[in-house]
Amino acid sequence: MKPWEVVIGIETHAQLSTRAKIFSGSSTAFGAAPNLQANAVDIALPGVLPVLNKGAVECAIRFGLAVGAKIAERSIFARKNYFYPDLPKGYQISQYELPVVVGGSLAISVGEREKLISLTRAHLEEDAGKSLHEGAGQQLHGRSGIDLNRAGTPLLEIVSEPELRSAAEAVAYARTLHALLRWIGICDGNMQEGSFRCDANVSVRPIGQAQFGTRREIKNLNSFRFLQQAIEYEVQWQIATIEEGGRVEQATVLFDPDSGETRAMRSKEDAHDYRYFPDPDLLPLLIDRPWVEQIRSQMPELPLAKRDRLIADYGLSAYDANVLTTSLELADYYEATVAAAGKANAKTCANWVMVDLAARLNKEDREIGESPVAAEQLGALIARIGDGTISTNIGRKIFDALWNGEGSSPDEIIFRQGLQQISDSSSLEALLDELLAANPAMVAEFRAGKEKAFNALVGQAMKATRGKANPQRVSELLRKKLG
Repeated sequence: MKPWEVVIGIETHAQLSTRAKIFSGSSTAFGAAPNLQANAVDIALPGVLPVLNKGAVECAIRFGLAVGAKIAERSIFARKNYFYPDLPKGYQISQYELPVVVGGSLAISVGEREKLISLTRAHLEEDAGKSLHEGAGQQLHGRSGIDLNRAGTPLLEIVSEPELRSAAEAVAYARTLHALLRWIGICDGNMQEGSFRCDANVSVRPIGQAQFGTRREIKNLNSFRFLQQAIEYEVQWQIATIEEGGRVEQATVLFDPDSGETRAMRSKEDAHDYRYFPDPDLLPLLIDRPWVEQIRSQMPELPLAKRDRLIADYGLSAYDANVLTTSLELADYYEATVAAAGKANAKTCANWVMVDLAARLNKEDREIGESPVAAEQLGALIARIGDGTISTNIGRKIFDALWNGEGSSPDEIIFRQGLQQISDSSSLEALLDELLAANPAMVAEFRAGKEKAFNALVGQAMKATRGKANPQRVSELLRKKLG
């Protein structure tokens, strides 16, 4: 049995975050009733002409800058000709020979291993409409319908080189790209609404063979889990087919999440089948350097640069920095927390954001921007733990109060509820003297070498002070008194 190598390339369709469509003024808002957001241009009435949306071009430029690609000074829109009921023009406006973004790369992480994936291109195009079939709604009464609300929605199609070698790498690539598009603000990344869809070109070849195998394209994968399942099944199917003496035919396939299998939809078309030619209704797209530099000046700090800076400035581990830069909103929240808590508490801030805050957000299915506890509030709370005003356990109680809207600031809650930590030696010594006198059996056990007895005495002290005693100071004084 031959050892096989998997070869995967990903084509991603990202819906751009513009309020209007790419060639008309129709809204791109999601959720409208069928055909309410399709104007004369979108439905291809005779005599209408497309007008390019400048905002869509700027989104493409932002992406090109983010991946270190070449921004073409001159690119061309082309007509991609094919028939489908939800394509009223009979062609899709796309880019073919001269795309707006050429090359670039994306760094991905798979476990502790990093890999640089080259990009072939990224081009602008319009989306088609949507066919609704039996069962999609009561208004269809067993018939099919066409919703043209998506027709003309601006897309950026991003094409990777076939450098991915496993389903895990493909998912890492898709997740990284998804996060980057959201980070630079050009796509909301909502996969359920179709804002981010992947097509996976999958083939296999014997290890050591230079020539690619025959690829099959898995269309419209709208979740990372489906992407992984579809590729894993397709790889197994192709290997089994070849080893059993069969032949893999180039095809477009669909993934069925219910069965976990792919099935052929149609034989795979090549570029010449679409009869691409320059769109006569659209002038060449010209992008000069001042425009590119203006957009560059508005770009946020990119994820890799921010990750490296968090490590250098705050002494974070690579793991912590990676987690905190999974989204721009999370990274900004963390830095605002550190600003309020003080740089000396940077690691503690990372722990609170990644553990306590993240757990509460996940439990209530909220995004970081929906946190009831502001970064400034969390930073002030961590500062009070850091300076010994309160213990970590008391801090968690205050965090709960802030989350539930029971106070405006940690200091206000500490003062109102009398939660300030007791660190005064004279007060603690008097308490410990009473505690030791009341628990001679525990004292004897500790002196006999049982460390658990010591921990029990510390617990008794914390209970007596309702958690307000400084546990570190209690431990120090208690060991001193026990000799």
